[in-house]
Amino acid sequence: MITADAVAGSTTAPVDTNQFSAMSSQEFLQILFTELSSQDPFEPSDSSALLQQLQSIRSIESDTQMTDKLGTLVGQNELASASNLIGKIISGVSEDNLRVVGYVSSVSKTLDGTVLNLREGDRVRMSMLDEIITADEFFGEDAEGDEE
Repeated sequence: MITADAVAGSTTAPVDTNQFSAMSSQEFLQILFTELSSQDPFEPSDSSALLQQLQSIRSIESDTQMTDKLGTLVGQNELASASNLIGKIISGVSEDNLRVVGYVSSVSKTLDGTVLNLREGDRVRMSMLDEIITADEFFGEDAEGDEE
């Protein structure tokens, strides 16, 4: 469906929500009072529409900020979980797309997420980890020197 604005050829500039989120309540009220004072008293504009639009923009900005914060929290949680795997033997798919089993010597935080660095030189993303192996499973049941 084509709107009247599209037929008339008018375009709407994108709104920078960061500027609206930086706006103080005092500035917002000043804009609202300026609009109210400059309107024709015999044909008042719909100030509630302006309030709804600004509220929608602030809501979108708030959702964006919450998404960013949740992403940061998930990344920190993944890094903390990965750090608990240092000294453990894991199995997964390496960054080279090879099945690897190895000893986790360190953990790195990258743009692609948390990566387990194996002693053998391989790197496994946390998302590609599929098994954490105990020493008994890897070396056999007598791994702790319990000879019979």
